[in-house]
Amino acid sequence: MSRSGFASKSYRTRGIVLRTHKLGEADRIITLLTPNGIVRAVAKGVRRTSSRLGATLEPFMEVEAQLVMGRNLDIVSQAQLRHAYGQLLVADYPSYTVANAMVEIAEKLLETESDSTLKQYRLLHGAIALLSKQVVPPGAVLDSYILRALAIAGWAPSFTNCVRCGKPGPHEALSVQLGGMVCADCRPAGSLSPHPMTVHYLQALLEGDWDAVAQTGPRAHQQAAEIVTNYLQWHLERAVKSLRHVERS
Repeated sequence: MSRSGFASKSYRTRGIVLRTHKLGEADRIITLLTPNGIVRAVAKGVRRTSSRLGATLEPFMEVEAQLVMGRNLDIVSQAQLRHAYGQLLVADYPSYTVANAMVEIAEKLLETESDSTLKQYRLLHGAIALLSKQVVPPGAVLDSYILRALAIAGWAPSFTNCVRCGKPGPHEALSVQLGGMVCADCRPAGSLSPHPMTVHYLQALLEGDWDAVAQTGPRAHQQAAEIVTNYLQWHLERAVKSLRHVERS
């Protein structure tokens, strides 16, 4: 992460805890997604039962943190809880696995410097908040998040017009490699032929139209999940390990 936005050695930022790693006997390395980028910092003594920070610096929590710049890793000096999403998500296994997948995807998308960090932060925050409310199926939240995160990163799919020539739809074929629906003239070999309801569902996920999402059935959900996963891996050029643990209905 570039720290050019911070004028002093000590700085304050809000952030979402993406993951943690044990360090020594009592410390943890905390990976935070902040509006300015990814920060990796040491939280000293948080594994001790007396630590006040231990329950705050858990995955999926949104916190307000005070950090001190270090040579290799920054140091968390204070942290206040903004939203306790983690407490809600760990109690529901499907939601927990989806949250793990989303934070892994966010970290992979932002491994290099990006002008879209703030947008990615807001998107992840909104997705985790929605997931914690358990009003939308976890799989739908995940697929919507993936499509919108890729769109922010510059890989916006098209489920209406032909992605190659722009011809208005509806179209019958979808090319994962090209990024969406293709007309009969532009259809490359190996294109998929998704059900029209699946295409409608994919567009609803991209737009965050939860009313339309609720009106589709499991066949569309399953077919869309495979398309979204393939689209993600095509652009990341590697697997997202956490997706293996996500339960698909």
